[in-house]
Amino acid sequence: MLDRLVSDKPQARRKLLAHYLTKIARLGGYLARANDPPPGNTVMWRGLSRLTDIMLGAMVGAEIVGN
Repeated sequence: MLDRLVSDKPQARRKLLAHYLTKIARLGGYLARANDPPPGNTVMWRGLSRLTDIMLGAMVGAEIVGN
């Protein structure tokens, strides 16, 4: 789900933990520019809560539409 929500940069081919942490941070508003510091706790929290909301919505939608 996370790979579908946040697009990869062309040079990012390796699927490491740092890669997915950056994707979660981008959901929380992190811009991931070249000179930006690493994402903080608030941005990570926003991204993780948004991802959780999206996953819950997808699960509920699959139950309702899947019948």
